[in-house]
Amino acid sequence: MKPEKSDPEFLPLMESFHTIQGEGFHTGKSAYFIRLGGCDVGCHWCDVKESWDASKFDWISVKEIAEQAEESGAEIAVITGGEPLMYDLSLLTEEIRKRGMKTNMETSGAYPLSGTWDWICFSPKKFKEPLDEFYSKSNELKVIVYNKSDFKWSQQHGGKMTTDAKLFLQPEWSKSDEVTPLIVDFVKENPEWQISLQTHKYLNIP
Repeated sequence: MKPEKSDPEFLPLMESFHTIQGEGFHTGKSAYFIRLGGCDVGCHWCDVKESWDASKFDWISVKEIAEQAEESGAEIAVITGGEPLMYDLSLLTEEIRKRGMKTNMETSGAYPLSGTWDWICFSPKKFKEPLDEFYSKSNELKVIVYNKSDFKWSQQHGGKMTTDAKLFLQPEWSKSDEVTPLIVDFVKENPEWQISLQTHKYLNIP
C-alpha cells in the first residue's frame, strides 16, 4: 500500500542521479538531482512526460533519499519533477540540510511552497497559473521560450519579481534554432535578463 500524499516521510521517486546542473544561475555546478513523480501542469513540450504519473514510481522514505544524496558527495541537492510541490517537502529538505547539503528546487509555482530552501528556481507555465507567493520568495525566474508571444509573457512575470531575483530566458529545446536568435536580440535590448541554455543536453549528460 502506498502512503498518502499528505505523508511527508515518503515521496514518489522517479529517479535520482549525480550530474552537472545544466540550466539557470547554477549552471556548471556539481549537483545531485532528485526527480519526483507527479505533475498536472501539462506542458506539451515537456521532455520528462514520463514523470507525470506518480503511480508508476515507488514511494521512498525521505531519509533514504537524503542518504543517497549525501553519498554522492555533491554540495547541492536539486529537487525537481514532475512538479515537486505537489507534496510536502518539509521533511525532505530538513534531512538534506542536516547532511550539510544545500537545497535547490525548480517549480512551476502552481502549488503552495513547503520546505526550507537555499535557492528556488521559479519557472511558471501558461498551462497552470502560479501562486503569487513565488514572485517574492524565489531567487530565480526561468521562462521557457517556445514562440514569440513568450517574450511579452516573460516580462509580465519578470515585473512581479523582487529586484534582486535573477531573470532567465531559456529556449525550448525543439525550437532552439528558431527562438535562440530572438532571445539574443531580446537580452541585448533588455539587459536585466540573461540566457539559460540546457548545457547538459549539449554535453550529453543527464
